[in-house]
Amino acid sequence: MYQTLVRPVVTYACETWVLKENIKSKLRVFERKVLRRIYGPTKETDGTWRIKLNEELNGLTDNKNINYIKAQRLAWFGHVHRMPDDSVVKRVYKWSPALTRLLGRPKNRWEDDVKSDVANLRITNWKDCIRNQSKWKEFVEKAKTSPKL
Repeated sequence: MYQTLVRPVVTYACETWVLKENIKSKLRVFERKVLRRIYGPTKETDGTWRIKLNEELNGLTDNKNINYIKAQRLAWFGHVHRMPDDSVVKRVYKWSPALTRLLGRPKNRWEDDVKSDVANLRITNWKDCIRNQSKWKEFVEKAKTSPKL
């Protein structure tokens, strides 16, 4: 029920997200709330009822939402790179503003996030892999189950 009804609504357009730690923690909190509602309370041996603990719920999910989002981003990354150069999406992706950035630490960009995911999956020649759509799809599937991401 969660994977077919709730997750698609929550992760709509997740291909374009930059995953910061606060977003990850909010997703984990939401996921645990939904799973508590789905699985319900636990009956103790003395007859009392209690809500499920985070450890019990973490065993059910194991960051599947975060890996799902990262896999979706990798799929979109490959799709954009395979697009023809004159498509609007690819032109927007390649566009760089003429302005200078503000002082201080630069903000995380979507592309940097995706490239770090590619590095975590140990894909060395990702530009060649993107051209081979079936091989790239294998990497996307690997990202859904990878504990490193």
